[in-house]
Amino acid sequence: MARRALRMVAFELLGIGDREAVAPIAGAAAHGRPQQTPQVGSAAEGVVALNLKSAAAYAQRPEHGAVASFVDTGVEEGQAEQGTIVRTMAESPTPSTTPIKVLVAMSGGVDSSVAAALLVREGYEVVGCFMRLGSSAETGSETRHRGCCSLNDAADARRVAAKLEIPLYICNFKKEFGRVIDYFVAEYNAGRTPNPCIRCNDWLKFGKLHSYARQMGARFVASGHYARIDGGPGAPRLLRGVDRDKDQSYVLFGAPLERLREMLLPIGEYHKADVRRIARQLDLPVFDKPDSQEICFVPDNDYAGLVGRHTKMVAGSIVDTSGKVLGRHRGHQHFTVGQRRGLGVAMGYPLYVVQKDAASNTVCVGGRAELLAEGCAASEANWFRDPDDGRWIECTIKIRYNAEPVEGRVRATAQDRLEVRFAEAQFAVALGQAVVCYDGDQVICGGWISETARVRDDRFVTGCPQSESVKRPSGGGVLDFPRRCGVDDNAPVG
Repeated sequence: MARRALRMVAFELLGIGDREAVAPIAGAAAHGRPQQTPQVGSAAEGVVALNLKSAAAYAQRPEHGAVASFVDTGVEEGQAEQGTIVRTMAESPTPSTTPIKVLVAMSGGVDSSVAAALLVREGYEVVGCFMRLGSSAETGSETRHRGCCSLNDAADARRVAAKLEIPLYICNFKKEFGRVIDYFVAEYNAGRTPNPCIRCNDWLKFGKLHSYARQMGARFVASGHYARIDGGPGAPRLLRGVDRDKDQSYVLFGAPLERLREMLLPIGEYHKADVRRIARQLDLPVFDKPDSQEICFVPDNDYAGLVGRHTKMVAGSIVDTSGKVLGRHRGHQHFTVGQRRGLGVAMGYPLYVVQKDAASNTVCVGGRAELLAEGCAASEANWFRDPDDGRWIECTIKIRYNAEPVEGRVRATAQDRLEVRFAEAQFAVALGQAVVCYDGDQVICGGWISETARVRDDRFVTGCPQSESVKRPSGGGVLDFPRRCGVDDNAPVG
């Protein structure tokens, strides 16, 4: 796709979808026009200028290629929320057929960068978007951060966009991302184990970002996830990525079925090694950048520390499954179900966190066998196929991101709930995590684990004893399957 010289343009957003060019900036002199400095003005909430105090330094470094087009707008970090947008912009080509516009979520990593490059190669009109989340990664130590939204990541996204000669928007999602952090803290306080990356996908990447795509006339939103979408005849299907070691279909289970029609996942057909090879061949500046390893707003992996900065943690008791007090803890938020190390108590055999009861502020520990579950129930169920009137569907099941799918079956029990049974009991099925079910490569459904069916001496237990000091867990608990209640095991729910 032919493109003219890369240039910088600043826009003042006068309203949603209403833009007015302020002044052409970098590249103007090359075309015989005087350079001007854009003015900072008000804008629709959410699309902002990134801090460009270091942009002048970039302009003196030719190794960044077209990124040298960036100039210092004088926008300070605190002014960014005023809403000015600064983007690299290649003048629109004039082909006989207008290309389809795609908004690509660019994190500054190799996966999203190659996703953008593949779409450019396929002839799409690609627009990049870096989501500024306002997390600790933006102000914390860059030397230890390996998340996905730091200032260094923003710079990498700009360099890649310049290399590909595509526009790059910096979108302020700080307010929306606050919802993800609030969810994370609330789940820990409730005794559950959250998954903020899935919520970020649901609420931001394939939620808020789609509204911005529509504003700019983009037909699709694309990302660098290792998953696939089959858009053939009938309803679209969400499929596992070809690279099973990197498959990320699990974290996309919350996307509504109709949203799949608006999503592109360009690297789902590739293995990670091939993605890096493509990045190297295209001379993308992030071809050897390490993968993200941490939750972006917890760069030091101190989850309890983050929760402690948002809420007051209270000391409580550590008990065994008989109710016997074994020790004290500094707050149940310091523990997760299945945890073995750092419990602060010993019994002469390996102990694990079996359950956390937020209501009584009690942490229950026990042996590995007491963490086995033969099933679970989930809320906020999202189905990608007909749930077949509540009848059991044979499937494979994932109960955590890094787990291998296991054999089992699933059925819908209500409009937004589902029930899962495992062919073999599974270890440490944690409340608050996602359960996702597959038919081969296809995602059938998923939901958030709200109850577990624990196995001990062929009895269902909550993990913690039902005593005066340890009540039924407030965030979920025992699940009584119909066969335990004299109900026909194969009858549809209704």
